[in-house]
Amino acid sequence: MSTIKAPVDPTTCPAWKALAEHKEALEEAGISLKDWFAADPDRVGKLSFDVADLHFDFSKNLVTDETIALLVQLAREVGIEERRDAMYAGEHINTTENRAVLHTALRRPKNEVGTVMVDGQDCVADVHTVLDRMYDFAERVRSGAWRGVTGHAIKNVVSIGIGGSDLGPVMVYESLRPYLDGPACRFVSNIDPNDMAEKLRGLDPETTLVIVVSKTFTTLETITNAREARTWLLDTLREQGAINNTPEAAADAVAHHFVAVSTNLELVADFGIDPENAFGFWNWVGGRYSVDSAVGLSLILAFGREKFEQFLAGFHAIDEHFASAPLEKNVPALMGLMNVWYVNFFDAESHAVLPYCQYLHRFPAYLQQLTMESNGKGTRWDGTPVTTKTGEIFWGEAGTNGQHAFYQLIHQGTRMIPADFIAFVNTPNPTKDGDQDVHEVFLANYLAQTKALAFGKTADEVRAEGTAEWMVPARVFEGNRPTTSIFGKALTPFTLGALIALYEHITFVEGTVWGLDSFDQWGVELGKQLAKQIVPAFDDDDALAKQDASTKALMAFYRANRA
Repeated sequence: MSTIKAPVDPTTCPAWKALAEHKEALEEAGISLKDWFAADPDRVGKLSFDVADLHFDFSKNLVTDETIALLVQLAREVGIEERRDAMYAGEHINTTENRAVLHTALRRPKNEVGTVMVDGQDCVADVHTVLDRMYDFAERVRSGAWRGVTGHAIKNVVSIGIGGSDLGPVMVYESLRPYLDGPACRFVSNIDPNDMAEKLRGLDPETTLVIVVSKTFTTLETITNAREARTWLLDTLREQGAINNTPEAAADAVAHHFVAVSTNLELVADFGIDPENAFGFWNWVGGRYSVDSAVGLSLILAFGREKFEQFLAGFHAIDEHFASAPLEKNVPALMGLMNVWYVNFFDAESHAVLPYCQYLHRFPAYLQQLTMESNGKGTRWDGTPVTTKTGEIFWGEAGTNGQHAFYQLIHQGTRMIPADFIAFVNTPNPTKDGDQDVHEVFLANYLAQTKALAFGKTADEVRAEGTAEWMVPARVFEGNRPTTSIFGKALTPFTLGALIALYEHITFVEGTVWGLDSFDQWGVELGKQLAKQIVPAFDDDDALAKQDASTKALMAFYRANRA
């Protein structure tokens, strides 16, 4: 019998029953953000918070003082504070893999060495040992001390990874482009040959460094792409006459142009990479929580040590807030609890993240892995079935592009879609259209959308505009569509780190309420196993015969039409 402590079933908590009754009472009285604002002049003040250079306005959410109080009560009844403290202390809360969960240790400053011990190992000291090696390596590349096999300095970096080994670095790289002062980076993740072909196009191998990011150095997609990149490097160098056609020349070229983020030093060496140029991380760091580990090596190369340290400091600021602020004023806790409110009491199925900043155009995709791989589960951490709906479909698009694509559904559709709107006061690229500040026009859209979603437009207001009666219903906006406004001073490395940590802890809060192990991802394994079984069937009739009828038919189409 399992000795793992069972999670608290939230549906058995007094607060859960009270929230259900509270929701019924709100609906009977009529949920009206417009009326709630009119009745409480201090609503915005009570539901606004400032943390880590970010301003949060929760006032346009479907919550009252009683809602917040009941959600906080629920958090305490399911033990969010205790599980949070256990996570920070390094207890093995990842039950299916029997691991600690210590992404927060990745950003603890060096003066906190000795504060987190797991199985007798000083995690913070280990983190800074690797960071110092990364900083030293990056400085050699950035300064030109590290050179390629023909003596040229590195101008471009190709980072090969997938999932958490790709989504984080590419999102951060795109987000912080204004700070780029090192080698330009390209990121390859898809095993589709088209991805590699496009990312290598136009690059000179003599000035290119390849980073292979795979903790085990066995990830199918990553190692396949790494071998493809190695072939490209060696073939092109030979064609250019830069190296001769000997095994020694090939080994020297790979050693000068490939490094690894991995802990499997034996396989790293077998590939041809010097283990001295391999940077590891630990089993207490999940892939989707790893962008601030050695997985972020490309970012240090691109932006330098100082900016990466600011990035880590942003994470740590939110970590400290989440660890110490009372739940009533704890921003990640409140956002996670409001998400539970919408999923479990309003039947919301998805959640939009809408950054009004083009540099954050990959942020919604990054959050998809963080949230949906973490909480897209139907089993609790003790192996028992969940008792509630879990998870949300996270999605979104940057800026006004989304307004001209899917906002119609959010405004007037039949589904409730809570949304987080993110914007920044200052832009690194100020410009004017005549006398008009273009960034202010952009921010006016950011402000207007949440206002329209909250307060809507009544039939009488539509009629007052002279609209024909038959057309009035089509132009009514019922409002009461919940949104959270996040306003930053500027998108800096510090602010970006804070945003990532914010959603990490939001995900933790939701998972704890639902009783989930938010740190494993067994759901991706079956497809990987089946893919390995299917590969031989492309040419082997015996292997094909073992497949199901649909796979056989699709394989027949492939065989009949391949070039």
